[in-house]
Amino acid sequence: MQKKQGSRPKSNPSHKPKFGTHKAQSQSLQAGAAKGGQESSTRQYTVKESAELLPFLLEKLSSLGRNAVKAILARGQVAVNGKAVTAYNFPLQPEMTVTINKDKVVEDIPLAGMTILHEDNDVIVIQKDAGLLSIATDTQENQITAYRQLTAHVRNHDPKARIFVVHRLDRDTSGVMMFAKNEQAQQHLQNTWQESVKERTYVALVEGMVRKPEGTISSWLKEHAKSLKMFSTPYPNDGQHAVTHYKTLQANKSFSLLEVNLETGRKNQIRVHMQDIGHPVAGDKKYGSKSKEINRLGLHARVLAFLHPTTGKLMRFETHIPKVFLNPFKEPGVKK
Repeated sequence: MQKKQGSRPKSNPSHKPKFGTHKAQSQSLQAGAAKGGQESSTRQYTVKESAELLPFLLEKLSSLGRNAVKAILARGQVAVNGKAVTAYNFPLQPEMTVTINKDKVVEDIPLAGMTILHEDNDVIVIQKDAGLLSIATDTQENQITAYRQLTAHVRNHDPKARIFVVHRLDRDTSGVMMFAKNEQAQQHLQNTWQESVKERTYVALVEGMVRKPEGTISSWLKEHAKSLKMFSTPYPNDGQHAVTHYKTLQANKSFSLLEVNLETGRKNQIRVHMQDIGHPVAGDKKYGSKSKEINRLGLHARVLAFLHPTTGKLMRFETHIPKVFLNPFKEPGVKK
Protein backbone atom coordinates (compact mmCIF):
# COMPACT_ATOMS: atom_id res chain seq x y z
CA MET A 1 0.00 0.00 0.00
CA GLN A 2 1.42 3.34 -1.00
CA LYS A 3 0.63 6.39 1.04
CA LYS A 4 1.79 9.93 0.57
CA GLN A 5 1.56 12.09 3.65
CA GLY A 6 3.71 14.10 5.97
CA SER A 7 5.69 15.77 3.20
CA ARG A 8 5.14 17.54 -0.02
CA PRO A 9 4.67 15.03 -2.90
CA LYS A 10 7.61 14.89 -5.23
CA SER A 11 8.18 13.48 -8.66
CA ASN A 12 9.44 9.94 -8.83
CA PRO A 13 13.23 10.10 -8.15
CA SER A 14 13.82 7.58 -10.92
CA HIS A 15 13.06 10.30 -13.44
CA LYS A 16 16.24 12.19 -12.63
CA PRO A 17 19.44 11.30 -14.50
CA LYS A 18 21.98 9.61 -12.31
CA PHE A 19 25.72 9.69 -12.77
CA GLY A 20 28.27 7.17 -11.51
CA THR A 21 29.77 9.46 -8.89
CA HIS A 22 30.28 7.11 -5.96
CA LYS A 23 33.72 5.58 -5.66
CA ALA A 24 32.37 2.10 -5.02
CA GLN A 25 30.12 2.37 -8.06
CA SER A 26 33.03 3.52 -10.21
CA GLN A 27 35.23 0.67 -9.03
CA SER A 28 32.53 -1.90 -9.69
CA LEU A 29 32.03 -0.53 -13.21
CA GLN A 30 35.73 -0.71 -13.91
CA ALA A 31 35.98 -4.19 -12.41
CA GLY A 32 33.00 -5.37 -14.42
CA ALA A 33 34.52 -4.07 -17.64
CA ALA A 34 37.83 -5.78 -16.94
CA LYS A 35 36.23 -9.06 -15.94
CA GLY A 36 33.83 -9.26 -18.84
CA GLY A 37 36.21 -7.90 -21.43
CA GLN A 38 33.64 -5.23 -22.34
CA GLU A 39 34.05 -1.48 -22.04
CA SER A 40 31.69 0.18 -19.56
CA SER A 41 29.51 3.01 -20.88
CA THR A 42 30.61 5.10 -17.87
CA ARG A 43 34.15 6.42 -17.55
CA GLN A 44 35.62 8.26 -14.58
CA TYR A 45 38.78 10.38 -14.45
CA THR A 46 40.62 12.23 -11.71
CA VAL A 47 41.91 15.65 -12.82
CA LYS A 48 45.70 15.94 -12.51
CA GLU A 49 46.19 19.59 -13.45
CA SER A 50 44.05 22.68 -14.03
CA ALA A 51 42.26 22.77 -17.37
CA GLU A 52 39.01 23.73 -19.05
CA LEU A 53 36.44 20.97 -19.42
CA LEU A 54 36.17 20.72 -23.24
CA PRO A 55 39.95 20.36 -23.90
CA PHE A 56 40.09 17.81 -21.07
CA LEU A 57 37.30 15.77 -22.69
CA LEU A 58 38.86 16.02 -26.17
CA GLU A 59 42.05 14.54 -24.74
CA LYS A 60 40.30 11.74 -22.85
CA LEU A 61 37.89 10.93 -25.70
CA SER A 62 40.46 11.22 -28.47
CA SER A 63 38.74 8.50 -30.50
CA LEU A 64 35.69 10.75 -30.96
CA GLY A 65 35.40 13.83 -33.11
CA ARG A 66 35.17 17.33 -31.64
CA ASN A 67 31.45 17.67 -32.51
CA ALA A 68 30.64 14.30 -30.92
CA VAL A 69 32.36 15.35 -27.69
CA LYS A 70 30.49 18.67 -27.72
CA ALA A 71 27.21 16.77 -28.14
CA ILE A 72 27.98 14.52 -25.16
CA LEU A 73 28.66 17.62 -23.09
CA ALA A 74 25.55 19.46 -24.29
CA ARG A 75 23.27 16.49 -23.44
CA GLY A 76 24.31 16.53 -19.79
CA GLN A 77 26.31 13.31 -20.00
CA VAL A 78 29.29 14.80 -18.15
CA ALA A 79 29.41 15.31 -14.38
CA VAL A 80 32.07 17.04 -12.32
CA ASN A 81 32.15 15.91 -8.69
CA GLY A 82 28.70 14.40 -9.18
CA LYS A 83 27.00 17.44 -10.72
CA ALA A 84 26.07 17.65 -14.40
CA VAL A 85 28.03 20.32 -16.28
CA THR A 86 27.44 21.55 -19.83
CA ALA A 87 29.77 24.60 -20.03
CA TYR A 88 32.74 24.06 -22.41
CA ASN A 89 35.00 26.34 -20.35
CA PHE A 90 34.13 24.93 -16.93
CA PRO A 91 37.37 25.25 -14.89
CA LEU A 92 38.75 21.93 -13.67
CA GLN A 93 41.05 21.79 -10.65
CA PRO A 94 43.34 18.96 -9.52
CA GLU A 95 41.62 16.10 -7.64
CA MET A 96 38.22 16.86 -9.20
CA THR A 97 36.41 13.79 -10.55
CA VAL A 98 34.99 13.86 -14.08
CA THR A 99 32.40 11.20 -14.96
CA ILE A 100 31.37 10.62 -18.58
CA ASN A 101 28.30 8.58 -19.43
CA LYS A 102 28.53 7.68 -23.11
CA ASP A 103 24.88 6.60 -23.17
CA LYS A 104 22.46 9.39 -23.99
CA VAL A 105 20.85 10.88 -20.90
CA VAL A 106 17.17 11.69 -21.31
CA GLU A 107 16.19 14.60 -19.09
CA ASP A 108 12.58 14.99 -18.06
CA ILE A 109 10.44 17.77 -19.50
CA PRO A 110 9.45 20.28 -16.79
CA LEU A 111 5.80 19.90 -15.78
CA ALA A 112 3.60 22.95 -15.15
CA GLY A 113 0.82 22.86 -12.57
CA MET A 114 1.26 19.21 -11.65
CA THR A 115 3.56 16.74 -9.87
CA ILE A 116 4.02 13.04 -10.63
CA LEU A 117 3.36 10.99 -7.50
CA HIS A 118 3.84 7.54 -9.07
CA GLU A 119 4.66 6.07 -12.48
CA ASP A 120 5.01 2.50 -13.71
CA ASN A 121 4.39 0.66 -16.99
CA ASP A 122 0.61 0.88 -16.64
CA VAL A 123 -0.39 4.02 -14.74
CA ILE A 124 0.72 7.54 -13.87
CA VAL A 125 -0.68 9.17 -10.73
CA ILE A 126 -0.36 12.94 -10.42
CA GLN A 127 -1.26 15.78 -8.09
CA LYS A 128 -2.92 18.48 -10.19
CA ASP A 129 -2.99 22.13 -9.21
CA ALA A 130 -6.16 24.19 -9.37
CA GLY A 131 -6.40 25.93 -12.75
CA LEU A 132 -4.88 23.16 -14.87
CA LEU A 133 -7.17 21.39 -17.33
CA SER A 134 -7.17 17.59 -17.12
CA ILE A 135 -7.82 17.27 -20.86
CA ALA A 136 -8.90 19.81 -23.45
CA THR A 137 -12.25 20.00 -25.19
CA ASP A 138 -12.58 21.21 -28.78
CA THR A 139 -12.84 24.81 -27.57
CA GLN A 140 -9.73 24.48 -25.40
CA GLU A 141 -7.47 22.65 -27.84
CA ASN A 142 -4.64 25.20 -27.61
CA GLN A 143 -4.45 25.23 -23.81
CA ILE A 144 -1.94 23.46 -21.59
CA THR A 145 -3.41 20.31 -20.05
CA ALA A 146 -2.27 17.51 -17.77
CA TYR A 147 -2.93 15.04 -20.61
CA ARG A 148 -0.79 16.96 -23.12
CA GLN A 149 2.10 17.37 -20.71
CA LEU A 150 2.10 13.71 -19.71
CA THR A 151 2.01 12.67 -23.36
CA ALA A 152 5.14 14.75 -23.98
CA HIS A 153 6.68 13.27 -20.82
CA VAL A 154 6.28 9.63 -21.88
CA ARG A 155 7.23 10.33 -25.51
CA ASN A 156 10.45 11.91 -24.32
CA HIS A 157 11.48 8.38 -23.35
CA ASP A 158 9.57 6.44 -26.03
CA PRO A 159 8.31 8.26 -29.18
CA LYS A 160 5.51 5.69 -29.58
CA ALA A 161 4.22 5.97 -26.00
CA ARG A 162 0.67 7.16 -25.30
CA ILE A 163 -1.45 8.38 -22.41
CA PHE A 164 -5.06 7.26 -21.84
CA VAL A 165 -7.71 9.12 -19.86
CA VAL A 166 -9.25 7.18 -16.96
CA HIS A 167 -11.15 9.93 -15.11
CA ARG A 168 -11.04 13.72 -14.80
CA LEU A 169 -10.93 16.50 -12.27
CA ASP A 170 -12.60 19.84 -12.94
CA ARG A 171 -10.18 22.54 -14.04
CA ASP A 172 -10.43 24.44 -10.75
CA THR A 173 -10.31 21.32 -8.54
CA SER A 174 -6.86 20.32 -7.29
CA GLY A 175 -5.65 16.94 -6.10
CA VAL A 176 -4.89 13.34 -7.02
CA MET A 177 -5.83 11.88 -10.38
CA MET A 178 -4.69 8.99 -12.54
CA PHE A 179 -3.97 8.28 -16.21
CA ALA A 180 -3.27 4.94 -17.89
CA LYS A 181 -0.21 4.28 -20.06
CA ASN A 182 -1.78 1.59 -22.23
CA GLU A 183 -5.24 0.76 -23.53
CA GLN A 184 -5.52 -2.47 -21.54
CA ALA A 185 -5.01 -0.67 -18.23
CA GLN A 186 -7.46 2.06 -19.23
CA GLN A 187 -10.18 -0.40 -20.22
CA HIS A 188 -9.72 -2.49 -17.08
CA LEU A 189 -9.93 0.55 -14.78
CA GLN A 190 -12.94 2.04 -16.55
CA ASN A 191 -14.83 -1.25 -16.81
CA THR A 192 -14.22 -2.13 -13.14
CA TRP A 193 -14.19 1.41 -11.71
CA GLN A 194 -16.65 0.74 -8.88
CA GLU A 195 -14.73 -2.38 -7.81
CA SER A 196 -11.19 -1.14 -8.52
CA VAL A 197 -11.45 2.25 -6.81
CA LYS A 198 -11.48 1.67 -3.07
CA GLU A 199 -11.40 5.28 -1.90
CA ARG A 200 -12.01 8.72 -3.41
CA THR A 201 -11.92 11.32 -0.68
CA TYR A 202 -12.21 15.05 -1.24
CA VAL A 203 -12.06 18.02 1.07
CA ALA A 204 -14.53 20.80 0.34
CA LEU A 205 -14.63 24.27 1.83
CA VAL A 206 -18.29 25.32 1.67
CA GLU A 207 -20.14 28.47 2.60
CA GLY A 208 -21.99 28.68 5.92
CA MET A 209 -22.16 26.36 8.91
CA VAL A 210 -23.37 22.88 7.97
CA ARG A 211 -25.59 22.04 10.94
CA LYS A 212 -25.70 18.30 10.45
CA PRO A 213 -22.18 16.96 11.27
CA GLU A 214 -22.43 14.18 8.69
CA GLY A 215 -24.86 13.00 6.08
CA THR A 216 -25.56 11.53 2.65
CA ILE A 217 -26.91 13.38 -0.38
CA SER A 218 -28.60 11.34 -3.11
CA SER A 219 -30.16 12.67 -6.30
CA TRP A 220 -30.47 12.21 -10.05
CA LEU A 221 -28.22 14.54 -12.05
CA LYS A 222 -28.85 15.98 -15.49
CA GLU A 223 -27.06 18.54 -17.66
CA HIS A 224 -28.89 21.66 -18.83
CA ALA A 225 -28.89 21.72 -22.64
CA LYS A 226 -28.02 25.43 -22.94
CA SER A 227 -26.04 26.39 -19.83
CA LEU A 228 -24.32 22.97 -19.59
CA LYS A 229 -24.75 23.22 -15.81
CA MET A 230 -25.52 20.03 -13.95
CA PHE A 231 -28.59 19.99 -11.71
CA SER A 232 -30.58 17.61 -9.52
CA THR A 233 -33.85 16.65 -11.17
CA PRO A 234 -36.94 16.22 -8.97
CA TYR A 235 -37.95 13.11 -10.91
CA PRO A 236 -36.63 9.68 -9.80
CA ASN A 237 -34.68 7.71 -12.43
CA ASP A 238 -34.36 10.86 -14.56
CA GLY A 239 -30.66 11.26 -15.26
CA GLN A 240 -27.64 9.70 -13.52
CA HIS A 241 -27.90 8.58 -9.92
CA ALA A 242 -25.37 10.37 -7.69
CA VAL A 243 -24.55 9.65 -4.04
CA THR A 244 -22.27 11.84 -1.90
CA HIS A 245 -21.29 11.22 1.75
CA TYR A 246 -19.85 14.00 3.91
CA LYS A 247 -18.72 14.74 7.43
CA THR A 248 -17.69 18.05 8.98
CA LEU A 249 -14.04 18.54 9.91
CA GLN A 250 -14.23 22.19 11.01
CA ALA A 251 -16.92 24.86 10.97
CA ASN A 252 -17.71 28.42 11.98
CA LYS A 253 -20.62 30.69 11.14
CA SER A 254 -19.15 31.56 7.73
CA PHE A 255 -17.58 28.33 6.42
CA SER A 256 -17.47 24.57 6.90
CA LEU A 257 -14.62 22.26 5.94
CA LEU A 258 -16.01 18.89 4.88
CA GLU A 259 -14.52 15.49 4.13
CA VAL A 260 -16.45 14.17 1.14
CA ASN A 261 -16.55 10.57 -0.11
CA LEU A 262 -18.01 9.74 -3.49
CA GLU A 263 -20.10 6.65 -3.97
CA THR A 264 -20.58 7.66 -7.61
CA GLY A 265 -18.45 9.93 -9.77
CA ARG A 266 -20.72 12.18 -11.82
CA LYS A 267 -19.78 15.44 -13.50
CA ASN A 268 -19.77 18.33 -10.96
CA GLN A 269 -21.39 15.97 -8.43
CA ILE A 270 -19.99 17.51 -5.24
CA ARG A 271 -20.57 21.05 -6.48
CA VAL A 272 -24.24 20.37 -7.29
CA HIS A 273 -24.89 18.46 -4.07
CA MET A 274 -23.36 21.20 -1.91
CA GLN A 275 -25.58 23.74 -3.64
CA ASP A 276 -28.56 21.42 -3.07
CA ILE A 277 -28.07 21.53 0.73
CA GLY A 278 -27.63 25.30 0.72
CA HIS A 279 -23.85 25.33 1.22
CA PRO A 280 -22.16 25.92 -2.16
CA VAL A 281 -18.44 25.23 -2.50
CA ALA A 282 -16.46 28.39 -1.73
CA GLY A 283 -15.51 30.28 -4.87
CA ASP A 284 -17.93 28.26 -7.01
CA LYS A 285 -19.80 31.10 -8.71
CA LYS A 286 -21.28 28.66 -11.23
CA TYR A 287 -23.16 26.85 -8.47
CA GLY A 288 -24.22 29.73 -6.23
CA SER A 289 -21.15 30.80 -4.24
CA LYS A 290 -20.87 34.46 -3.25
CA SER A 291 -17.56 34.26 -1.37
CA LYS A 292 -14.09 35.23 -2.57
CA GLU A 293 -12.31 34.20 0.62
CA ILE A 294 -9.70 31.87 -0.95
CA ASN A 295 -9.61 33.11 -4.58
CA ARG A 296 -10.06 29.60 -5.96
CA LEU A 297 -12.55 26.74 -5.93
CA GLY A 298 -12.68 25.15 -2.47
CA LEU A 299 -12.46 21.56 -3.70
CA HIS A 300 -9.47 19.21 -3.47
CA ALA A 301 -9.20 15.49 -4.33
CA ARG A 302 -7.23 14.44 -1.27
CA VAL A 303 -7.13 10.63 -1.48
CA LEU A 304 -7.24 8.13 -4.34
CA ALA A 305 -6.91 4.41 -3.61
CA PHE A 306 -7.31 1.73 -6.27
CA LEU A 307 -6.35 -1.80 -7.19
CA HIS A 308 -3.51 -1.77 -9.72
CA PRO A 309 -4.88 -2.94 -13.11
CA THR A 310 -2.06 -5.44 -13.65
CA THR A 311 -0.74 -6.51 -10.24
CA GLY A 312 -3.98 -6.16 -8.28
CA LYS A 313 -1.99 -4.45 -5.52
CA LEU A 314 -3.77 -1.75 -3.50
CA MET A 315 -2.29 1.65 -4.34
CA ARG A 316 -3.15 4.59 -2.06
CA PHE A 317 -2.16 8.23 -2.49
CA GLU A 318 -2.95 10.91 0.05
CA THR A 319 -2.14 14.62 -0.16
CA HIS A 320 -2.34 17.54 2.26
CA ILE A 321 -5.38 19.75 2.67
CA PRO A 322 -4.48 23.00 0.87
CA LYS A 323 -3.42 25.53 3.51
CA VAL A 324 -5.71 28.19 2.03
CA PHE A 325 -8.72 26.00 2.94
CA LEU A 326 -7.81 26.44 6.62
CA ASN A 327 -7.49 30.23 6.51
CA PRO A 328 -11.17 30.95 7.34
CA PHE A 329 -10.78 29.08 10.64
CA LYS A 330 -7.73 30.95 11.93
CA GLU A 331 -8.07 33.25 14.90
CA PRO A 332 -8.19 36.99 14.15
CA GLY A 333 -4.71 38.46 14.05
CA VAL A 334 -3.07 35.18 13.05
CA LYS A 335 -1.07 35.61 9.88
CA LYS A 336 -2.48 33.66 6.93
